Amino acid sequence: MKIQSPLLRGSSSISSPDQVGPAATLGKAAKAAQPGRGGNEGTALVLVLVLTTIALIGVGVALTRSSTSARLNERQNQYARAVAAAEASTEKILSQITRDYLSKGDRFVASNLGAYRTAVPQASESAAWHGFRFSDANGTPDQATVELASTASFVELKSIYRGLKGMSTPLVVTAQARELNSPLNVLGAVRQEVQLTRIPVFQFAMFSSLDMEISCGQPLTVNGRVHSNRSLYVEPDSTLTFQTDVTAAGNILFQRHPLDTRSAPAGTPVYQGRKDSRVAALYLPIGVDNTPENVRDIITPPPSAEDPASTLGRQRYFNLADMLVIVTNGLVQVTSGRFNNFATVVPTNEASLFVAASGSFRDEREGRTVRPIDFNVGMFQRWGLTNENLRSTLGFREVSSVYFLDLRSLAGTELGAVRVTNGTVLPSLGLTLATSRPLYLQGHYNQPNNLKLATSDTSDTKPASLAADAVTILSGNWDDSKGSLAVGSRVAVPTTVNAGLLTGQVPTTTGAYSGGMENFPRFLETWGAGNPLTYNGSMVLMFPSRYATNAWGKANVYGPPKRDWAFDSNFTNATRLPPLTPGLTVVMRSRWATVAPVAGTQGPVVAIP
Repeated sequence: MKIQSPLLRGSSSISSPDQVGPAATLGKAAKAAQPGRGGNEGTALVLVLVLTTIALIGVGVALTRSSTSARLNERQNQYARAVAAAEASTEKILSQITRDYLSKGDRFVASNLGAYRTAVPQASESAAWHGFRFSDANGTPDQATVELASTASFVELKSIYRGLKGMSTPLVVTAQARELNSPLNVLGAVRQEVQLTRIPVFQFAMFSSLDMEISCGQPLTVNGRVHSNRSLYVEPDSTLTFQTDVTAAGNILFQRHPLDTRSAPAGTPVYQGRKDSRVAALYLPIGVDNTPENVRDIITPPPSAEDPASTLGRQRYFNLADMLVIVTNGLVQVTSGRFNNFATVVPTNEASLFVAASGSFRDEREGRTVRPIDFNVGMFQRWGLTNENLRSTLGFREVSSVYFLDLRSLAGTELGAVRVTNGTVLPSLGLTLATSRPLYLQGHYNQPNNLKLATSDTSDTKPASLAADAVTILSGNWDDSKGSLAVGSRVAVPTTVNAGLLTGQVPTTTGAYSGGMENFPRFLETWGAGNPLTYNGSMVLMFPSRYATNAWGKANVYGPPKRDWAFDSNFTNATRLPPLTPGLTVVMRSRWATVAPVAGTQGPVVAIP
């Protein structure tokens, strides 16, 4: 039955649900074909659910990733803090080692490794360390690992010390650290390597513990390293050429010393190597403040109460020498050195072959009569080849070092000193002569080959040095009887000296120039250009003179020689260094690295390499 809706009159009719036939089928098809309804509605719902799930998964992944990133960042931050703390531990320990090594030397460091290992940062030092725990390379808490090599090697140095060589001993410090309140328990580890290095002082052409001044009036070429532990006043009145690097702990200045009232320098300095100011000072390890006045103690005899094994005691020439020459009023005694408690005595008749104390001559600079202990090197060398007493004590080798102790009571107008003569041929191992008094060197020294006199060829020389309050060079023409005559009567002849000089100077005072390095070896004769002094060695100015203290520049003292001077390259060879050469200490950084940590007794840790 058809029902006609009043609202649809005139429109097509709607069949009842019971109606079956083609019309109904077409109606269903048309209904199914309408968009957003029926089967398509189900498909859309599934698609929405899928997209929603993907979005939720993405959000979850993002949240997880953010959480992981935060944890990784925090872990990395904790690791950075742990590494910084470990580095602080190594730095604290290295600062103590550096301080001790520079002032007390390698033996002191070697004997105190245990103390350095426990010198990790403490909470009592800073509240910052409350939150950290330190350990060594094995994980042992409250320690660091400090390892010192048992042997040293003679190596070429780098950086500011290039051109120098030194005896280097590797030292390694390894430290670990972690934050106590870190739930991640992150551990960081740092390893630092340094070289404890001794630079032989005769590695320098010129070295000074005081202000260094160079005011040459004739051309001068310096072919080796130059260093001043204070300021360097480069003040030539001619051409001064530095062929290698020049350094100073103070400033390098082209001017006179402030107390030098002479006119401004008129010459020209030429630097063919580097010129570096404000570098680290280089000191001898003497155990006390390293002032030049204190450094002078290395050439003086020790006080009776001093331990020879003390830091300073190990630097004194008196304690180190093979042989000791003691001169008192009217008596000369020659013994072995402290190494066997001076127990071996050289018979007087043998000692008199090479030691005497009866001469005298005038030193016009000092204005006094010199009373020398005369030491004949040639006679000493020949005696040393056959003597049985000291040779056996020394393990059947020749004497290579002698210390002279002058205990005579002299008048105020007299000056006790040592004079070295006949020194062209030295013992086979070389020879170092030391005294706290002034030393006079007369004639050619340490050049057995006549064909190599007046040359820089030192291939036939022996390792040699002279350590004294002051060193004065007398030519082979020196005559004691003419010492008090006018300087024109004291005429030098060409002389060759091959030795390192470690000695003193009278520093510049107001209106009184020190004489500079050009007058570092002193003179008492008229030389002139025709009578050169050929010198090959190393000039080391370590302290103010205590006995030969009259200022440079006095009339009737000397006429300068032509200075044919050169650094002796033999001194760059460890086997050719003079006996008992002192060593300047320096700590050289070589490597820094983070390393894989070890848990040890601290429990499991997280390591970030």
